[in-house]
Amino acid sequence: MLNLARFTRLSTCPILLRTVLAVFFGVVGLNAATNAPAPRLEDGLSAGPFAHEFPLTLVPGKRIEAAGPLLNIEDKDGQRTWSFTPLLSRTSDPELEMIEWDIAYPLLTYDQFGTEWRLQLIQLFSFAGGMSFKDDYRKRTTVFPFYFKQTSTVASNQYTAFLPFYGYLRNRFFRDEIKFILLPTYIQTRKRDIITDNYLAPFFHLRSGNHLTGWQFWPLAGAEHKTSYTITNTFDEVEVIPGHDKLFALWPIFFRNRLNLGTTNVLRQDMLLPFYSFQRSPARDHTSYLFPFFNYADDRENKYRQWDFPFPFISIARGEGKTMNRFLPFYSYAETPILTRQSILWPLYHHATAKVDPLDRERTRVLFFLYSNLRERNTATEQERRRVDLWPLFTKRKDFDGTERLQILAPVEPLLPNNKSIERNYSIVWSLWRSEHNPNTGAASTSVLWNLYRSDRAAGVKKVSFLFGLIQVESSPEYRKWRWFHLPVKPATGNK
Repeated sequence: MLNLARFTRLSTCPILLRTVLAVFFGVVGLNAATNAPAPRLEDGLSAGPFAHEFPLTLVPGKRIEAAGPLLNIEDKDGQRTWSFTPLLSRTSDPELEMIEWDIAYPLLTYDQFGTEWRLQLIQLFSFAGGMSFKDDYRKRTTVFPFYFKQTSTVASNQYTAFLPFYGYLRNRFFRDEIKFILLPTYIQTRKRDIITDNYLAPFFHLRSGNHLTGWQFWPLAGAEHKTSYTITNTFDEVEVIPGHDKLFALWPIFFRNRLNLGTTNVLRQDMLLPFYSFQRSPARDHTSYLFPFFNYADDRENKYRQWDFPFPFISIARGEGKTMNRFLPFYSYAETPILTRQSILWPLYHHATAKVDPLDRERTRVLFFLYSNLRERNTATEQERRRVDLWPLFTKRKDFDGTERLQILAPVEPLLPNNKSIERNYSIVWSLWRSEHNPNTGAASTSVLWNLYRSDRAAGVKKVSFLFGLIQVESSPEYRKWRWFHLPVKPATGNK
């Protein structure tokens, strides 16, 4: 008889899911108890058309799907996921102290890992907290782009910002510190040792730092100077910190820069755009006329020369470090010691390879994401991973361990590959066909129209169900069994 308690004590399932499962399984269980012998527990639940339990094919574990694609529970690798697709899903791993919630993804998400947590609403409102590696507990609130706040057990890590009135931020927007009053009237930023005071940003600023001074009155003129100096690094070696001189006028028309001062590779840049641009250094020379259309580059460091006339439509490169023939949009071919790229009638056809031991990567694309064929091979182990997408018809992948998965109808997966929230909340809804194969265990499965038809094969036993499990057949080299509406209609017979 169906073990009702087994399914009603799923404490991590939502109340709605537990209620639906209990009612459906209870009705079916009562019918089975009064009319037929109970199926074996290892056969799994098949309460068509309401619910179906089956073992996972690619990894050890089990999954229950109920009400078509709407309700499901999955246990694998110590993780449990339940979902009411496409509105709600929860994944947890007690051993890793991990919890993930998706509510109408990407509308609302919640992620927790140990003491770290983050709540986010449509990428604009977010709340986060947790313990840092310095035993500093922090809590962060963001209402982008108006309000930013962080509380901390370390007073120096606390900040509050309320745009555009006033604020102080730490480690946000690629800056170590940000202070502002009546933005853009005044804003001060710090990145490492460089402090920039902006007045009526971005028009006027003063900049100071270690051996550095600078100013700008944008877009009329600006200048910055840094003197080179030496330090002793953590390996007790003397290291040169390069200096520079930068000057611009009538931005973006005139620039005059001297970079890497104090080193053996001083770089000189002179630009009067769009008429000409010159770059000179011991490693590389670059000349451009009517920027960016006509260019000549002599890259002595990477050992090649390149001509563009006009860029990016016609480009030719020759040398040990690079060979290229580009005549866009008709044909393009470029090769370096690591990368090879080829396109025909771009973006109709594009092919690229990359070889950096132990990775050998090859990808072919047609019309960006319309068709994509990605192959990655580990040259040390000869294992191969592959993914083929034909938007929006299917996505197929094979992992390094040989396991394979095919999904027919994939309107989002080719555009956002490896997005676990899309796969967890939406893939099951629109996939008309799902098939998986594990060559390591011999297991294989196929599901059509949310288990209207389903087959599972493992350990020499094949189980097939039709009409959401109302018609079932199980076969092996020793026997074959049929069940119609959960009642046995043919006894097991040897080799039949």
